[in-house]
Amino acid sequence: MNNTAANLILAYFIVILTLSVLCSQGPWGRCMGSDCGPGGSQSRAVWCAHVDGWTTLHTNCDQSQRPSNQQNCFRVCDWHKDLYDWKLGAWNQCVSVSTRTFGGMRPYVCNGGEEGIQTREVGCVLKSDESLGDDTICEYFEPKPRLEQACLIPCPQDCVVSEFTPWTSCSKTCGTGLKNRVRSVLVPPLFGGSACPNLTEFHTCKPGPCKGPEGVYSLRVGSWMPCSLPISRPVRQAKHRKGKGGARERPGVKDPDTRELIQKKRTRNRLNRQESPFWDIQVGYQSRTVSCAHRNGSTVGLSLCLPWDLPLTVQSCILAKDCKLSEWADWGPCSKACLDPDPESPRGQRSRTRRVHQFSVGEGEDCPPLEETEPCDPQGDGVLPCATYTWRTTEWSDCRVDSLLSQQDRRRSNQTGLCGGGLQNREVYCVPVAGAVIVASRPVDSKQCGGPVPNTSQLCHILCPIECEVSPWGAWGPCTYENCDVQEGKKGFKLRKREISNEPTGGPGNCPHLVEAVPCDEPSCWDWRLVRLDECIPDGELPCGPGTQIPQVQCVNSTGDMVDKELCGGASAPEPIACDVPCPKDCVLSDWTSWSSCSQTCSSKTIEGKQLRTRSILAYNAGEGGGMCPNSSSLQEVRNCNEHACTVYHWQTGPWGPCTEDPSASALNTTTGPRSAAGPNSSGQGPCSRGMQTRKVICVRVNVGQVPPKKCPESPRPGTVRPCRMPCKRDCIITPFSDWSQCSPTCDAAGNIQKTKQSRNRVILQLPANGGQDCPEVLEEEKDCEAPKVCPGYRWKSHKWRRCQLVPWNIREDSPGAQETCGPGLQTRAVSCRQLDGVQADIGECLKFANTMPPITQRCQLPCQDDCQLTNWSKFSSCTADCVGVRTRKRLLVGRSKKKDKCKNTQMYPLSETQYCPCDKYNAQPVGNWSDCILAGGDRVESLLGMKVQGNIKECGQGYRYQAMVCYDQDNRLVETSRCNSHGYIEEACIIPCPSDCKLSEWSNWSRCSKSCGSGVKVRSKWLREKPYNGGRPCPKLDHINQVYEVVPCISDCSQYVWVAEPWSVWKVSNLDLKENCGEGVQTRKVRCMLNTIDGPSESVEDYLCDPEDMPLGTRGSRLPCPEDCVLSDWSSWNRCSLVRITGLRPVIFIHVWRQCPDTTEKEPCSLNLNCFHYFYNITDWSTCQLSANAVCGNGIKTRMLDCVRSDGKSVDLNLERKWQMNISCVVECPVNCQLSDWSAWSECSHTCGLDGRMWRSRGVVQGSQGDGRPCPSQLEQWKPCPVRPCYRWQYSPWSECRVEEVVCGAGLRYRNLTCFVSDGSGEGEASMVEEELCGGLELAVNRDKLIILKETCVLPCPGECYLMEWSDWSPCLSVCAKGAGVDFGSVQVRSRAVMAQEPENVQLCPDQDWESRPCTDGECFEYKWMSSTWLGSSRVTWCQRSDGLNVTGGCPHINPPGDDNNSCDPPCQLPMSFCTEAGVCMCEEGYTEVMSSSGQLDHCTPIPILEIPTAGDKKTDVKTSRAINPTLPATIQPGRTGRTWYLQPFGPDGKLKMWVYGVAAGALVLLMFIVSMIYLAW
Repeated sequence: MNNTAANLILAYFIVILTLSVLCSQGPWGRCMGSDCGPGGSQSRAVWCAHVDGWTTLHTNCDQSQRPSNQQNCFRVCDWHKDLYDWKLGAWNQCVSVSTRTFGGMRPYVCNGGEEGIQTREVGCVLKSDESLGDDTICEYFEPKPRLEQACLIPCPQDCVVSEFTPWTSCSKTCGTGLKNRVRSVLVPPLFGGSACPNLTEFHTCKPGPCKGPEGVYSLRVGSWMPCSLPISRPVRQAKHRKGKGGARERPGVKDPDTRELIQKKRTRNRLNRQESPFWDIQVGYQSRTVSCAHRNGSTVGLSLCLPWDLPLTVQSCILAKDCKLSEWADWGPCSKACLDPDPESPRGQRSRTRRVHQFSVGEGEDCPPLEETEPCDPQGDGVLPCATYTWRTTEWSDCRVDSLLSQQDRRRSNQTGLCGGGLQNREVYCVPVAGAVIVASRPVDSKQCGGPVPNTSQLCHILCPIECEVSPWGAWGPCTYENCDVQEGKKGFKLRKREISNEPTGGPGNCPHLVEAVPCDEPSCWDWRLVRLDECIPDGELPCGPGTQIPQVQCVNSTGDMVDKELCGGASAPEPIACDVPCPKDCVLSDWTSWSSCSQTCSSKTIEGKQLRTRSILAYNAGEGGGMCPNSSSLQEVRNCNEHACTVYHWQTGPWGPCTEDPSASALNTTTGPRSAAGPNSSGQGPCSRGMQTRKVICVRVNVGQVPPKKCPESPRPGTVRPCRMPCKRDCIITPFSDWSQCSPTCDAAGNIQKTKQSRNRVILQLPANGGQDCPEVLEEEKDCEAPKVCPGYRWKSHKWRRCQLVPWNIREDSPGAQETCGPGLQTRAVSCRQLDGVQADIGECLKFANTMPPITQRCQLPCQDDCQLTNWSKFSSCTADCVGVRTRKRLLVGRSKKKDKCKNTQMYPLSETQYCPCDKYNAQPVGNWSDCILAGGDRVESLLGMKVQGNIKECGQGYRYQAMVCYDQDNRLVETSRCNSHGYIEEACIIPCPSDCKLSEWSNWSRCSKSCGSGVKVRSKWLREKPYNGGRPCPKLDHINQVYEVVPCISDCSQYVWVAEPWSVWKVSNLDLKENCGEGVQTRKVRCMLNTIDGPSESVEDYLCDPEDMPLGTRGSRLPCPEDCVLSDWSSWNRCSLVRITGLRPVIFIHVWRQCPDTTEKEPCSLNLNCFHYFYNITDWSTCQLSANAVCGNGIKTRMLDCVRSDGKSVDLNLERKWQMNISCVVECPVNCQLSDWSAWSECSHTCGLDGRMWRSRGVVQGSQGDGRPCPSQLEQWKPCPVRPCYRWQYSPWSECRVEEVVCGAGLRYRNLTCFVSDGSGEGEASMVEEELCGGLELAVNRDKLIILKETCVLPCPGECYLMEWSDWSPCLSVCAKGAGVDFGSVQVRSRAVMAQEPENVQLCPDQDWESRPCTDGECFEYKWMSSTWLGSSRVTWCQRSDGLNVTGGCPHINPPGDDNNSCDPPCQLPMSFCTEAGVCMCEEGYTEVMSSSGQLDHCTPIPILEIPTAGDKKTDVKTSRAINPTLPATIQPGRTGRTWYLQPFGPDGKLKMWVYGVAAGALVLLMFIVSMIYLAW
């Protein structure tokens, strides 16, 4: 059993494996071959593969089904591309996806459109004969175009109709009639949708029984037949006219004046005749039939209707003739006479015309346009290229800094010395050029130039002057001769000097004096300088006692340089100095200290300079025999110093004068540049000749003033003359005048001559400088335009009407009541073209420029004897008072009419008319909103060149705003504002607030450097005083307390403040031994912090300014040597630390023989930051960008400091290193205010009439704001109202009732009038009718339709006749769409004709209703949904409603409409989401499933799970409809979901499980049993 199962399983897997492998092949390789075309070969790989993708052995595949791996091919070469190409067929009809997939139609709920696919044929063809080729040929060059594409099949659109109108009144006043109600078509049936329902409903009515017999018969007239000519005798008429003409000839008249009058009359008569070549008017006749109609619609004998008077059956008419034109004339010249190299430039226009040979007459076809134009280019070899235009600019103006100053800047009041960043301007104009050569620099209209306009302003920079910086004064030198080569007299000078530390702008001549001199006595150019003193050597070779010290000296000059000793031969050398080597028991004194710095720089009667040196007692004398210690006054010495008087002299220089021509310079040195060198773009500052400058030099005594020059030494005297270069003269350069501007039309619409002006201007290219020629004052000229004597214009002149022509008597003599000499007829007249001055003109001119041609025919009536004849109406009588009186006009009966009774009926023939007098009372009132506030006068202040000077822009202040005025007459009709004595506006003063910039305080003083030694920072600040408003300059970035800071590095000289210690006091021995005067003791001294200068410490300052750690000791304790002790000097300073540092030696003063001296050296270990230090550089951060004090922005300097810092944090000075600072250049962005262009001219009014007209003007941003500049205002446009003008228009009156004269029914006419109406143009309210003269200047057109139709044929239905009503109005434009799916199939509008019935028995004879549609644009997309009322008992009302709220019939989906009643379900379905089916079962609506109760009744409806099945909407494809509209979304769109949603409903309408549920359960059971059995067999 187990083996059998195993074999079965093995066989099963073998079969599965056999079925799971197949031969796979790769793509064909490249076609190989030696020749192009057929005969090549290509190969491909073939292998055996499993369905899962892995490769297996070839033996596992069926070899009989193995594909070929080689085939013949067409080898394609590059030249085949010119022979073959893809041929694309047309797209086939869009086929539903469901049809292609399932092989047939299936139930489908269409929502917007059904997804479909359309195909086409694509093949590779030979271009020459379109024969098919192999697709691989074309695929070699480009991929094969796609064969399929997605499309969308529109859903069927049912006909949608409106609601019914109310019922009409009964068609009869007695008996049985009909009531009708109609509706119109809103959307026509499309794409196979349901047809339109009946548009008419009938309802019988019985107002009551008729008292007498009902009318049965009616006279019915037919339509007029076409116009035809009567049978006439033209030969006899011609002879008759000729005979009449001969009789009028009077050859005997010879008077010239009489002949001229006769000739004029003949000419006038000729014009009145109709033999004009432009009109061929022939008067004919037309007839119509009259019949008798029964009310059932049948025609009966005319005798049954004879009691009525028969209407006319014949009338005069004009024979219709079409317009006849000549052939087109040759094309006129091209308006463009040059060749433009730019292909996108506008082309020229040329035109051709044709003439009218004959105008249309009667109902003939009107004349088409007589002129046509087409674009053109000039032809021929001699055509010159068109002039091109380019922008040119003037030179830049001087750089100005004041325009960048803020409102609060104090420098606005004094702008001298401003420097740094600024603005400069220039003017831009347009000139013609040919190639790269300028034809003329004459400016032309700026509209000629294209492309970007060059900038009219730019940032510039004025170099800030560098102030001279000098070092401190050096020490006074020795008294020396002014000239050591000539040593005369006993007077000399002591000099002190300082150096330039920063070179100023303009050279060192702008620095203060660098040398000061003091007169002195006994000068010497060389002197001995003490270098050192040798050790004290006792006299007599004794070991101690008095001795001498030999000085070591050098010979130096006045500057301190060592020179030859022979030069100091005249000076006395220093003598040896007496000294004392103490013996045992003597008082021991220290060496003298160095002389202190001099207390004064000079001496006078009140002050003297002093120097001090001191020494101290090291050991007192030891009893008798020892030398005594001196008193305390002998321990210090004072000497005088700087004994020269305090009279300091120096040379003082004045400013350099102007550069003047140097008469001593040779003429050969003069260089004069050519005039052309100073073009508009050159600076013109080149040197032209040499000159010289002088200045004043005087000797000045400090604090006194000018003194004679002899008081100052001559050697440092500055020069008074220097050479210079003189700049060239620069003349004014100006362009020639532009051409005169074109004159505007000098004639208004009424033909009146108006005076206009034309102007021309020129532009300054270069301003004069350095004495050059000045510019002319006149830059613009103006003159009057030449006005024509007579304004050109044309008008139609209509001549007199000719006599009334009747239908020939032989045609109408059989008509009842006809008379030969009276009745209706036609009359004609001639029309000619005239100029406004009355001169005759060509008729084509009037066709172009005049109004509509007046009619040349009209109907007329020749009165018969029985007719009433009246005179014409008289003029209206004059009014005695406006608005309250009346005026009348009259007419009279003529002839026999006075005696006829019917003519005396004033109701039919009124003899007078009365109307109210016109009222000239008018009412003015404001209308609309106030305009923007508009500044009065010019909006900008401009410089001489017309350049826009930023900073002088007037953009605020007092202006005016305007409100339009409207004028109404007494009938509340709009009239011209001049009737109300108004100029059309109300003006009101207004204020445009001026922008206020951010206001900050002035800079505070710089703080003290944060470090007294080394590098630190110093700070200054500004605080906010006022925020900006109204578009003022913004504030810089402020901190939380509204302050802005500026931080710069600083460095403090570590030797600026030094500790100065006075000499030690006398020892105070604590254990005083009066005999010995030795032992432990204390010494004190004063220590002060003093300001260190070049001459030494000068004055005491606060102690905190000196480093407290470097403060010398003020007290020290030690042992005062006793007799016989070893006496040592003070310790020397510690030497620099290596590993161990050692003190300097302590020299031994004397030694007792029995006492040994202590060690004279001292050592201590090196310890970091105690006596051993590391050193490193400290670099500060960069400072903020520092500008000159006179600069606002531009180039500045950033600084940082570098100093040496000890490892314990102290800044130190190194002898080999000095402190230095590093600078880099920087730029502070300039606060450029927004620059705007001038306001443009006011535009044309947006409306030619009405209340809403506005004029606009605008301005553009020439340059946006930069930095902290004032931002651009938001208002770049301004408007003001136009003067209110009445809107006149021609308007049709409503059509009259269909009129059939003297009969009941049949073919008739309906009329309407063309009336002049006035309105305010707002579209609100009704227009008012006014006199036709007010519309006289308008084109005769209604809603832009020039075809004026005032009458048309109509049919008046006979009583009892069923007929079609007139066409309804066109429906609004509707989009055929699916709103949710985003699908649009175009827009359409429709109109319809409903049926109207009058007799119940004639309803079956009614014509079919009719509708017609037309495409339109911009239709609105609507949705339709079912609406229902609330339940009233067991019923409710349902209807279909459009999304705009209109109730309609049609358009709503057919699936699951809400029921009108629930009576078929018992109990009624009143649960949410439930409805009653036709089977009488309560079911849930779509998307919900039924949950039944135990009794089998519906308990509630619950949402069912949603299964999403991907559809074509998931693919990223281009979905198109069969009408090739834009790609659309899938048919069903739900938020967050894609694809079509199917609802699985396990229960049927009867509440039982559906069959597919049982099938799924059975399939699952079988699958489970199979799995269990296979597991069992495997065991």
